[in-house]
Amino acid sequence: MKRIIVIGGGAAGFFGAIRAAECDPTAEVIILERGREVLQKVRVSGGGRCNVTHACFVPRDLAKNYPRGERELLGPFNRFACGDTLDWFAKRGVETKAEADGRIFPITDSSETIIECLLRAAQQAGVSVKLHQRVDRLEPPKEPGAPWRIGTPDRTWQADRVLLTSGSNPAIWKALGAMGHTIIPPVPSLFTFNCKDIRLRELLGVSVDFAEVTVKEIPPLQAAGPLLITHWGFSGPGILRLSAWGARLLAERQYRFTLVVNWLASTPAEAYEELMFLKNSQGKRQVAAHAFGNLPQRLWRKLVTAAAIPAERRWADMTKHEGLALAQELTQGHYAINGKSTFKEEFVTAGGIDLKEVNFKRFESKLFPGLYFAGEVLDIDAITGGFNFQAAWTGGYIAGEAMAE
Repeated sequence: MKRIIVIGGGAAGFFGAIRAAECDPTAEVIILERGREVLQKVRVSGGGRCNVTHACFVPRDLAKNYPRGERELLGPFNRFACGDTLDWFAKRGVETKAEADGRIFPITDSSETIIECLLRAAQQAGVSVKLHQRVDRLEPPKEPGAPWRIGTPDRTWQADRVLLTSGSNPAIWKALGAMGHTIIPPVPSLFTFNCKDIRLRELLGVSVDFAEVTVKEIPPLQAAGPLLITHWGFSGPGILRLSAWGARLLAERQYRFTLVVNWLASTPAEAYEELMFLKNSQGKRQVAAHAFGNLPQRLWRKLVTAAAIPAERRWADMTKHEGLALAQELTQGHYAINGKSTFKEEFVTAGGIDLKEVNFKRFESKLFPGLYFAGEVLDIDAITGGFNFQAAWTGGYIAGEAMAE
């Protein structure tokens, strides 16, 4: 009997194990999970709702959401992508819904729906799950036809095929490095920015629907999207996208840089023109009392103060210098960033197995036949919105098929 062992009981691990067992019902498929529970990241993701995937159904467009892995995932996404994920869960009784921003959740708004589906599918396929199995040794076959040997504290397992879905696991990366695989050093991705700027004081919870953010020291590094002010600084989808695309560059700067915030996503000239319109049309009203566009009133007052415009100043009395200063604050505000914070439980890393050493037609090691990878153990990561899960589903599904051959 062929034995397939999956190391890691997360999204990619379950998907790979289920697909392998369904494709080859005669195989013995075992998941080794180091913890006391499986699918923990699924449970906490999306605030406990589980952002299953994203409403992005064109493979080329989908791949563009991966700062690391875009080129490598294009082929796999042509085989199994977001629509296939939705079909997979729908066939197993899970109804889903797409929200306005494209994120897709189970209609129950509960990650337990996804967990129960995966557990049920694994059981029906004959997959065995072993808990408290921390892998501390991985030995490739010593000769053709010999088994893989997988060491845990209480025993040594043997397997014909091994799927590594161990996530950001330094011990596994160390073992792979000792075997000869290249490991790209991991750095954080999807994090928020620490900022103690006086302009942000007393603005906890204030959000802007759409803003543009740029790292001044690295001009090409920019992103756009909703922005949220927290007690530690900046958060929201726009910031998280910027942190993903700049994961390595920002790590090199030790997370010390200048963030340029364009609250209006417009040019200084356009903002100044709008301000002049208000000067002419709202002359008797106080500048600080009239929030610009869709900006929250509390934020607007802070920006007016930052532009050195007195609280009692009326629009008609606003000078050209004050107008230009306010336009600058609205579109080119400079904020000193002095560190990062983990974004809830959505934390992922940029780094892992060098993608040049993986055959993405099978998600198999080019160095060791019979060794497969899926999920965050690879140097693949995405922006928020369900894309990291989609990479896990895709990798697990294709690896599962390949192992069953």
